[in-house]
Amino acid sequence: MEITRRTVLTGAAVLSAAAAVGIPTGAQASTSAAGQAQSAAKPQAVERWGMHEIVLDGPDKGNPFVDVTLAAVFRRADQAITVPGFYDGGGTYRIRFSPPEIGEWKWSVESNVRSMRKSGKVSVVEPSPGNHGPVQVSPDGYHFIHADGSPYRQIGTTSYSWAQQPEDEVQTTLATLSTSPFNKIRMLFFPNVPSESVDPFVRTGPGPRDWDPTRFDPTYFRRYEDRIASLLQLGIQADVVLFQPYKADIGFSDMARADDERYIRYITARFGAFRNVWWSMANEYDDNETKTLDDWNHLGDLLKSVDAHGRLRSIHNKNIYYDARKDWVTHASIQSSGAAMDGIRAHLHRQFALKPVVFDEVAYEGNIDARWGQLSGEEMTSRFWNTFVGGTYCGHGETLNEAQSPSTSWLGQGGTLNGTSAPRLAFLKQIMEDGPAPGINALQPDWGYDIGGVDSQYYIKYFGGNAPTEWNALLPSGAGTSFNVDVIDTWNMTITPIGVFSLAKATGGAQDPSRPTIQLPGTPWIAVRFTRV
Repeated sequence: MEITRRTVLTGAAVLSAAAAVGIPTGAQASTSAAGQAQSAAKPQAVERWGMHEIVLDGPDKGNPFVDVTLAAVFRRADQAITVPGFYDGGGTYRIRFSPPEIGEWKWSVESNVRSMRKSGKVSVVEPSPGNHGPVQVSPDGYHFIHADGSPYRQIGTTSYSWAQQPEDEVQTTLATLSTSPFNKIRMLFFPNVPSESVDPFVRTGPGPRDWDPTRFDPTYFRRYEDRIASLLQLGIQADVVLFQPYKADIGFSDMARADDERYIRYITARFGAFRNVWWSMANEYDDNETKTLDDWNHLGDLLKSVDAHGRLRSIHNKNIYYDARKDWVTHASIQSSGAAMDGIRAHLHRQFALKPVVFDEVAYEGNIDARWGQLSGEEMTSRFWNTFVGGTYCGHGETLNEAQSPSTSWLGQGGTLNGTSAPRLAFLKQIMEDGPAPGINALQPDWGYDIGGVDSQYYIKYFGGNAPTEWNALLPSGAGTSFNVDVIDTWNMTITPIGVFSLAKATGGAQDPSRPTIQLPGTPWIAVRFTRV
């Protein structure tokens, strides 16, 4: 990963900031969040979609999280982007900017502390290999691409509180991820299981609710953003879940609206410049008894308005779907086991959302008593294939370690993957990457076809747990074109070419008149792929 460039501004003038806001000032700047920044008297070049950080000395008395306002306006040609800053403790303030375009950007700091009103410039150069920019919605509105136009095929997992575990456990999780197929991980900001790091706010006493919602603990945030930076090095998206209904005795997700707003402003200012960040407003939002739909709508609109970098945004349900058509939502994040059981049902959710759909929870591979943690590896893998054929995306989780004492699992704390689905998901990921960009769609599902693809270019049929010995290979379109055809064993991870099929018009679609049927092995988890010659 490229090095973050910093402009560090200090000096005696900062010590006179009390005249501006009536607050005495503070100490030297602390270590950069991701442990990757370099100090420089003059700003060096930063690559496109990298991170430029302005570091300022300012007040450390009173409550800087509330009393000090800070932002910088970055300008290039006719572009102007206002980026909020944040307080990092010890009298240190930071502004983080991820430049969307190459060239020279001039910036000026706006603050109610007069001595912090600085200006400067940064040169933005071409991105290094591997830096494809942040993920965004593709122009067709149903898939994902990187900012440079390269496709992003989501193969996601969930590990709720891995980022808050002890360092040795965190390193185990990162090592596991480095050899896994997963390119996105859902992670709670407020932990839901026993963790080493548990206090995002400054504590005021020994009780579970003895904390001050107006004072963030920068140590907690630094530790968490180091995890985001580590994921970036691995090319993995960090899907940061802002609220969750668990650990209600602590009350982090039950704050007053003003405190929720302050938290959203702070976390987006702090993490938003990392190009691998996605925002999930809540996990199982409808299980939170202290927030109404109006609260979630308000916070979603706020999230969109304060995130200077426009990262992807969603909200995750338990029982009641959130209306993903709302303007602040970029893609639907859905919990549904049944919708992932065939491609047509998955496709229908996309029809309602009118946006990309990620089934972030379809139950988990595991062996626990709860029905949501009992999938076999075959069932977990099959749900990914079904959602793929339906033009949508799926999420993985694993609960195989829950019988241990103390109870641990990949889903809760991370660690190692012990199931059988992950290698098969790596195989699926390669199938996806070999297919059309940015992705495939369900083709004529209203007419009973459970086939995904791109008309006259690519088709894929998945049979799931069925075990036919032959298939009447009638496709929804494609007459007049020829295709290489493969039989794919999605569980044993084999691809068997069976020749070239030349399609002609047939009743109900297109078919090769000389080979109207395809012989299949009579085993489950088989797919057939047509790739245009």
